[in-house]
Amino acid sequence: MSSSTQTQALDVPSAIVQRRSIKTFKPDSISPDLLKQLVELTVAAPSSFNVQSWRIVLVQEETQKQALCAASWNQKQIIQAPVTFVFAADTAAGEKDLTPILEQGLATGAWNEGTVNYFRNAIPQFQAGLGDKRREYAIKDAMIAATNLVLAAESLGLSTCFMNGWIEEQVKAIIGAENNPDIAIAVLVPVGYAAEPRLNPGRLPLSVNVSVDKLDNPYEG
Repeated sequence: MSSSTQTQALDVPSAIVQRRSIKTFKPDSISPDLLKQLVELTVAAPSSFNVQSWRIVLVQEETQKQALCAASWNQKQIIQAPVTFVFAADTAAGEKDLTPILEQGLATGAWNEGTVNYFRNAIPQFQAGLGDKRREYAIKDAMIAATNLVLAAESLGLSTCFMNGWIEEQVKAIIGAENNPDIAIAVLVPVGYAAEPRLNPGRLPLSVNVSVDKLDNPYEG
């Protein structure tokens, strides 16, 4: 069974304000067209040098969902939701063949020949220079894409939950990356139709955690 709860997409500010982390989902499926739209909006996210180091796996098959649930301390939203986006990240993406990315940037007119020639050497050098920061940078890019997903989903009548409780090596094995040391897991995001609403728990005053120029200068709005 599939479901649709709205016909007009929310604007970005409304999606940001309305979104809650949903832990219980209806069994309703997401239509293929809507799922494709979500994927396209997700990968429209920016990334360092446009390397797009995220490696996203859509977990939908029941045995896969059961295994992913077990690797996530039995959090049932993975079983309930029709799909869970596993955001993995290739920590060495910037040091691999960049030809498709460079050629596309040239073809779209976003980059000129000089930029492409510069990037051809600069990107691998930058990535290699990151050293132990490679993982951090790749995960940051994956998290930006995951944020695109949750806001796009909210705007289109779906609900999501960022999940940070799982065992990385088990998740890697489930998605077939157990023998790939370059792959890191950034976050899991179940997507579906909310079974029950959740209220906004509120936020601290801006002056508590927003500052101007230095941490000891609170932003008062």
